[in-house]
Amino acid sequence: MAERIGLALVGVGNVGRRFAKLLARKGETLRERYGLELALVGVADSSGAALAAEGLDPLTVVELKEWGQSVAAYPRYGRPGMAAVDLVRQAPAQVLVDASPVNLRDGQPGLGCVREALRRGMHVVTSNKGPLVLAYDELMGLAAESGVRLAFSATVTGGLPTVNIGQRDLVGSEIVLLEGVLNLTTNYILTRMAEGRSYAEALAEAQAQGHAEADPSLDVEGWDAANKLVILARSVLGCPATLDDVEVEGITGIGPDDLRRAKAQGKVIKLLARAEKTDAGYRLSVRPTPLEANHPLARLTAHQMGVVYHTDINGTIMAAIVEEDPLPTAAALLRDVVNIYRGGR
Repeated sequence: MAERIGLALVGVGNVGRRFAKLLARKGETLRERYGLELALVGVADSSGAALAAEGLDPLTVVELKEWGQSVAAYPRYGRPGMAAVDLVRQAPAQVLVDASPVNLRDGQPGLGCVREALRRGMHVVTSNKGPLVLAYDELMGLAAESGVRLAFSATVTGGLPTVNIGQRDLVGSEIVLLEGVLNLTTNYILTRMAEGRSYAEALAEAQAQGHAEADPSLDVEGWDAANKLVILARSVLGCPATLDDVEVEGITGIGPDDLRRAKAQGKVIKLLARAEKTDAGYRLSVRPTPLEANHPLARLTAHQMGVVYHTDINGTIMAAIVEEDPLPTAAALLRDVVNIYRGGR
């Protein structure tokens, strides 16, 4: 008999909606392969919530959002005006799935929801970088005190298991250099500009395809990649870094002449996140970097992200993903939920 796991989902945007669809699409697989029945018992967006111990229909949640409505309009179980943190307090859930928007000012609403869930003894799975960047030590401490898991592989490079590779597969290794193209928006823009499009044209394409927000500043100024680098520094490198420790330069100063000059030299410009081990620790940076054309990250196409781990005993490991929409990020949330109940395998 399958073990029933109640989920509370906060955030029903691009990632959250796809996660809800996966619950419906993969339900039979999860029961048969892993003995798990994942039940959506609560969901919240910016206008309210829906709450039902017997479970909500994930596809009804998706339909409401695609019709431009709040989940608070869910028949019978809708709770207009209910705050996300109140849903976390009341939902009969064992796991919080946080797909709320990134907020680097104060981390809300995600940070408050994650804190409350951990204090309640709920596992937390998140795609939201904000709480980890702002309060990593506090949240990991709360998880340890409550004897629960805080899983966040979806926060870095979407569906690519960058965090998992570093934490699980490189045990015993010293990572002497980490390199990554961690932001899809900037990689898309730079790749299209190298093909002859202007910055404005490439950005408009990225926005039309859902890779870039209406305000792309977090991406194009390099801060999204810096956030991800901080998470990798804390979780994989054991480096107590903050955003203040990262040298950050975005792509807004890169023009056609820079790309042509790099190409003439046999190089490709990528927004490169880098953590290099020094005698004093790790030096962290995010900046546009001309890479030799045979560098693994130079070969990434417009819809790809990738990471390279240079180690002392495990050689050099490169992994990449083609992520044309947020489905792999939603799948990473699902992966983390399942792995919690499989003992982290």
